[in-house]
Amino acid sequence: MSNLEVRPAPSLCGGTGRTGPVRDVQPGKQVPLGESTVVRRLLPNLGRRMVGAWCFVDHYGPDDIVDEPGMQVPPHPHMGLQTVSWLREGEVLHRDSLGSLQTVRPRELGLMTSGRAIAHSEESPHGHGPFLHGAQLWVALPGAHRDTAPSFEHHTDLPVINGGGLSATVILGELAGATSPGTTYSPLVGADLTLTAGTDTRLPLDTDFEYAALTISGESEVDGVRLAPGSLLYLGCGRSELPLRADSDSSLLLLGGEPFEEQIVMWWNFIGRSQQDIEDARTDWTTGSRFGTVHGYDGDRLAAPELPPGPLKPRGRVR
Repeated sequence: MSNLEVRPAPSLCGGTGRTGPVRDVQPGKQVPLGESTVVRRLLPNLGRRMVGAWCFVDHYGPDDIVDEPGMQVPPHPHMGLQTVSWLREGEVLHRDSLGSLQTVRPRELGLMTSGRAIAHSEESPHGHGPFLHGAQLWVALPGAHRDTAPSFEHHTDLPVINGGGLSATVILGELAGATSPGTTYSPLVGADLTLTAGTDTRLPLDTDFEYAALTISGESEVDGVRLAPGSLLYLGCGRSELPLRADSDSSLLLLGGEPFEEQIVMWWNFIGRSQQDIEDARTDWTTGSRFGTVHGYDGDRLAAPELPPGPLKPRGRVR
C-alpha cells in the first residue's frame, strides 16, 4: 500500500532507547487512500514512530463497497521495507514489478519485501465482495538487509494458538512457540487476536520486545485499558504476559519486536538512512529506472511528491 499524501512529512525514526511496561493510548488520524477508501493511520503518530521494526500501520474499514470500486491504489514504489497485507473482510489483488499476480483474502498473509526496489499496485478485484476491512503494515529492514533482492510471498496456512476464549493467528514472527512462515529480517511478531465474549486470559510475551495493540473490531481490555475500535495502545518493554479481557466478541492486532536500534529516514514510500538515499530513490522512480514496471493495472502509476524544503535527517525512535 502507498502513502498517498501529496505532501508527506519525513518520519525520522530509529535509534536507541527502551522503556518499561507502559499503557499509552496513541491517537490516529484519518487519511484518504485512493478513490474511495479512508484509513486510520496509527503509526507513525505524534508520540511514537516505531514499535520494534514496525514503522507504518493503516487500519481501514469495515467499509461497504457494494456500489464502490473499493481499494484502488495505482502502481507505486517501495524501498528498504516490507509490506504486510492483512484482511478481515474482502479481497485485494496484488500486482508487482516482479510479475506477481495474487489475490489476498482474509487471514492470508501477503508479504512483499521491497529490498533495494520494487513497485506494486493494489485493488479490489472485479466482482469484489460487499465489505473491505483490514490493515496494511510496513516493517523497516535493518541496514544489513535493506538492499536485499525484492520478493513477494503469499501464505494461506498460518499457525493459530487457541485457548481461554482467545484465538491468535501468527501473521509474522513468533508468538507463544508458534512461528509464521513469512520471512523476517529482525526479531518481531505480528498476530491477529480474536476474543470471544467472556474472555479473561493472559498471553505470554517476550520480555525483550516492545509491544502495541490496536483494536480491529469491538471493545476489549488490554492490561486493564478499555480500547474502542481504531485505537492503538503502546505497551512498552519488559512484559512476560499480557492480560486480555472482553465482554463481547472483539479482535485486536498485536505488534511487537526488539526496539529498532538503527536510525532511519522514512519519506513517502521509501526508507533510507540519509537524504541522499531518498533523493536517489525519488529520481529513479521519476525517470523510470530501478523499480521496474507493474503490468496489467488499468491506470497511470503514482507520481512522486516534491521533496520537502528542509533537510531529511535521521533522529531517535520517538518524537
